[in-house]
Amino acid sequence: MAGKFDANNAQNLMEIEKQFAVKAVEQAQTYWNLLEKIPPRELRLTKLDDEIYTHAMEAFPEFTENDHEKLTKLDEDWMKSDDGKNRWRDFIQAYEKKVKDYNFGSLIRTDARQEYGETNTIFVTRIQFYAIEIARNRLGLNDAAHEIAKAEAIKEAAKKEKEASKKKSNKVT
Repeated sequence: MAGKFDANNAQNLMEIEKQFAVKAVEQAQTYWNLLEKIPPRELRLTKLDDEIYTHAMEAFPEFTENDHEKLTKLDEDWMKSDDGKNRWRDFIQAYEKKVKDYNFGSLIRTDARQEYGETNTIFVTRIQFYAIEIARNRLGLNDAAHEIAKAEAIKEAAKKEKEASKKKSNKVT
């Protein structure tokens, strides 16, 4: 008979961690593809976008200050400070029964004006991702990312077309 599970003494299983990482990367890629195709101000991430946005702006009034500076460029140290952890914990718990996988790990860009990358990505919970990205979308802070994603898609399509044309001409000769 197994004893009671103790999260503080649980071992991390490498295979499970890899699966979580794969899921987080897949979600980030999906979101980036959405930013490419849909103007951010028109993008809805959940059925609760209005509630999440209002709650986030009330719980974190600093998001509204200095032209939304703390939303545009996330401060990981602020988020992980004792005060930040406590405030985020209260925010996150409000969605335990409302948002599926609310506490799953997600990757988020620390700077809304840039694409996902090694130096522009941190790990947050799904509901933190929703709160921040819904606000960024509504406030126009992801408009630059939308333009970057569209430009990347055009470059990628041109590259594929060039490769296909090259293969076709190689077969002809």
